[in-house]
Formats: sequence, structure tokens, C-alpha cells
Amino acid sequence: MAPDNGNEAQDRRRGGASRLARLLPIVGWLPEYRTPRLSHDLFAGVTLAAYAVPVALAYSVLAGVNPQIGLYCYIASGLVYALFATSRHLAIGPTAAISVMVASVVGGMAGNDPALYASMTAVTAVMVAVICLLAWALRLNSFVNFISETILIGFKAGAALSIAVTQLPKLFGLPGGGENFFRRIEVLTEQLPATNPVTLGVGAASLAILLVAERYFPRRPFALAVVAVSTLAVSLFGLTGAGVQVVGSIPAGLPPFHLPRVGLEHLEGLSKLAFACFLLSYVESIAAARTFAAKHGYAVDSRQELLGLGAANLIAGLGQGYPVAGGLSQSAVNEGAGARTPLSLFFASITLILVLFWVAGLLTNLPQAVLAAIVLAAISRFVSIADFRRLWRISRTEFNIAVVAFFSVLCFGILNGVLVSAIASILFLLRLMSRPHVAVLGRIPGSSRFSDVQRHPDNELVPGLFLFRVEAPLLYFNVENIDRKVIDMVHSQTIPVQLVVCDLSNSPYIDAAGARMLAQLEEKLSREGVRFRVAEAHAEVRDILRVTGVDRTIGGVNRHISLANLVDDFQSRLAAAAPGSPAAAGQPSPLAPPNPGPGAAA
Repeated sequence: MAPDNGNEAQDRRRGGASRLARLLPIVGWLPEYRTPRLSHDLFAGVTLAAYAVPVALAYSVLAGVNPQIGLYCYIASGLVYALFATSRHLAIGPTAAISVMVASVVGGMAGNDPALYASMTAVTAVMVAVICLLAWALRLNSFVNFISETILIGFKAGAALSIAVTQLPKLFGLPGGGENFFRRIEVLTEQLPATNPVTLGVGAASLAILLVAERYFPRRPFALAVVAVSTLAVSLFGLTGAGVQVVGSIPAGLPPFHLPRVGLEHLEGLSKLAFACFLLSYVESIAAARTFAAKHGYAVDSRQELLGLGAANLIAGLGQGYPVAGGLSQSAVNEGAGARTPLSLFFASITLILVLFWVAGLLTNLPQAVLAAIVLAAISRFVSIADFRRLWRISRTEFNIAVVAFFSVLCFGILNGVLVSAIASILFLLRLMSRPHVAVLGRIPGSSRFSDVQRHPDNELVPGLFLFRVEAPLLYFNVENIDRKVIDMVHSQTIPVQLVVCDLSNSPYIDAAGARMLAQLEEKLSREGVRFRVAEAHAEVRDILRVTGVDRTIGGVNRHISLANLVDDFQSRLAAAAPGSPAAAGQPSPLAPPNPGPGAAA
């Protein structure tokens, strides 16, 4: 019978369509898009654009680039990200932390050359895109989790204070200055007598309105109203003559798209910045995306989000922008306005394009103090004492990580703060793993299960038997501590120990050093006349013990012997050895498993 070539071709087409849908999720959901969603996405897009206009202008100034650059970033990155997105609500654009990070690094490298500055920020975005695409290709999405949400709590609080001291001088109408957080506070304090009262009045009133609106009318574009009213006030009352600094002319239209270039001498410094922006962008984006996915009951593909962020940063860089991310605040606006799909980002971008063509010229007299107020209002939610209190209650280790992240940003700057925080998190994790908890086990009354005696003092102990469980993998950097703890605990028992049993149920992996430690522990105990056995080992652990030959040293390991088996056998032996008890000769030991058949030992 001839093969059905038609069915084969159809299968190939389906396979190709499936691969395309995985690469571009919009291909999968757009054909099923229904008209009722359109009104929701349209309203959400327009609302997001209303939020983005003042925020983009403010963050652009924060990053040290022309005000319209932030709008370019929102337009281009939103359009492209929507093609790759698995999140229905994540909104992509400039963020406060990345903006100030870019300014702190590029400002020192570009000097007073605006063209070089713009090229450097754009190259940084392209480099972030390359890192994202490499991480996607190499499936490294799990490795960036070293920047945990705990780190973000401390980082955001430190970043908020660092950003605040860069914006407060604008609020007071002062030049400001200083190379770090503490120096900026000192300079601001020295300049306070020269405060411009009109600028302070405009900025303080704007900040008060924004904070009140955020408190009682969250996710409403009040910032846009503040921008419109303050710009009108400056124009009507001639406040520029009173020393109020304004944004100036904003060119209409879209930017030319081209590949930015910088000299080779700048690439090393920009690569460090790009890596830090990548870490911060991805972690912040995934945290926001998962928040809304959990709320609305859908899944987010963390690897696919790398591809989406990479594409968004690439187009942002080609459009003269700087690195972008999925910010929680802008995403909350999108979700709160009723977004159903990433199509809301298309509508937001179209609205922003119309703003650039028809409204940009009206923003010439927008006060700088108002942009500073918008930034200060946006970052006010980054500092959460409640989050630190929660970490203190949950885990002192996590609290310490957050505190390290907080002070790292203040002391070393935002760029170095990210890297120091990541290193500190890894060190705390290694320290925790290097000193794992070794639980002394006792039988739960009336059952065949065992648990930590320290937590459950009513557990039953068997005289002469010492049971312990290592609550971590057995690895080269913790086995010495484990060995010392076990020997010390065995020696501290009031009744001489005859049998020591290691429960490996909480140790999913051991390395060669871990296997060797078990063999050495058996040897030390054997010299003291104490037997040593292992129970509840996982399949991979059993394989390693067999390959290293340690299984023969410790009396064998297999899946048939449980901790309860060993305890029951020990108690049977004690009873048999007690004076006056009948002999148990010739009876098979409970330690010997039944014949499982060929190949079942694994």
C-alpha cells in the first residue's frame, strides 16, 4: 500500500505551526481572539499610554537621555514584546531602577558628549538583548534566580533612596551633586538655603497630589492630569521667569532605527552594566508576570519571557532607547484597566505614537520639578517596612540578605549593588548548605514513621540506637561539618550506642566526597564497636554509593529496607539477646530483603 503523503504533509504543517506558536505565542491565541475582548484591551491600552506618558518622560530625565526617549522605548518594546509574550498583563518599558543605573554608569563614561551618551545607552539595550537571547538559547532561565525576590525587597528599598536623592534637588530647584548616596545628601543639605520657593511649591504640590491619588485612587492616570495642569500653569503665569526649569522642546515623530555604535574601549564597562540590567530586568519582569498569572489562573513560560525581553530590548536599542523591563507598577495599571491579552500593548503603542505626533509640542513647558515628583511618587512604594518585618518573622537569613542588598545599593551604587546582592545571596545559601541541620530521629507514637526529636520530644527513642537525618544533599563543602556533628552527638548519648542509622530521605544527591564521608563514618564507628547502616536512600544516591563501592562498606543499600525495618530488626535482636529469652537461631533477618527478581535492586 502506498504511503499517505497527504497525511504526512498535513502532520508536517501541524508540527511547523506548533513550533511557530511556541516561538511566537501570538500565532496561537490571535486566531481565537474574540470581539468582546477588544473593548477591554483597547481601554487598557489607552489607560496604559496615559500612565506611560508622564512616567516615560520622568524616567528618561532620570536616565540622563532626552525626554522623548522613554516614549520611544514604550512604543517599540511594547509592540515587539506582545509577539513573544506568555504573560497577558506584563507591560514593558523603562523602569526607575534601570534608569538610574544607566545614568550612574554611562554618565561617568560619556562625559559631556550627548551623542556618545545616547549611543552608549542604546548599545547597552542591544547588549541586554544579546544576553537574553543567549540565556534563552542555552536554557539558563533558572540560573538567574540567584536574584531572588528577597534580594529585590532590599534592592528596591536601597534603589528608592538612591533615586530619591537624585530627584530631591530638582524638587527644590537646586543643582545638587555628589558621586554617591551619602555625598548627595551632604551636598543637598549645603544647598538648601538656596531653595527656589516657586519650584518647591510646584513640585511639592504635584507630589502631594500624586501620593494622595495613589492612596485613594490607585491605578488611575493622575500623573497625566498633573502634567497637563502644571504645564498650563507655567505657560499662563510665566513661571520660567521665576526660575522654574522646564523640559524644553520635544521633537514630534518617531526615531530612525539603526544599529548603535561605540568604541571598543567602552564595551567592557557597558557589558557590566548590560549584565546587571539583564538580571534586574528579567527577575523584576518574571516576578510581576507570575503575580498576575497566579491571580488570573494561567501559566507563564519563564524561558519564553527571555525571548520576549530580548526582542523588546533589541528594538529599544535600535530605536535609540535604553534597556527596558516589565515593571510591576505599569503592569498593574494594564491589569487594573482590564487587559485580557498582550494586544493591549499594541493599543498603548499606537496611542503613544499619536501623542508623539500631535501632543509632544505642547509639553515644552512641563516643569522638571513635576517629573521629579512623578519619580518620587513612583518609587515611594519600593520602600516597604512591612516586607522587612515579614522576612524577619519568616527567616533571619532572608532578612539578612535583604539588608545586605539594601546597604549594598546605598554604599556601592545601584550597579554594584545588584552584583554584591547576588554574590551575598549565593554566599548565604552556601553557608546554609555547608551547615545543614542534622535531626535526631524518634518514632512517632503509634506509627512506623520517624521525625525530629528536638521538635517533637514525645517521640519514642530506642536505647542503644541512634537515628539521624541530614536535611540537605551531602556535598564536598558540608560533609566535614556533618561528620563532626554526628560523631559528637553519638558520643553525647547517655546509653552506649550499638547501631547508628543514617536516614537519607532528605538528601536527594550526594557527590563523591559525600559517599566517602559515609564510608569514613562507618570506619570510625566500627573502631568503637558501633554498627552503621543507611536507609531511605533515593535511586540516584544508591547508584552513586554502588559505583563508589561504599554500599558494600555500609552493609548494602536497596529500596526494600526502610528505617522502620532497621529499627524493628534492632529491637528484635535486643529482645533475643535479653537474659531468659528464647534463642532466635535459624530465623531469617528482617534486614535481608525478599528476592525481588532480576534488575529490581535499583
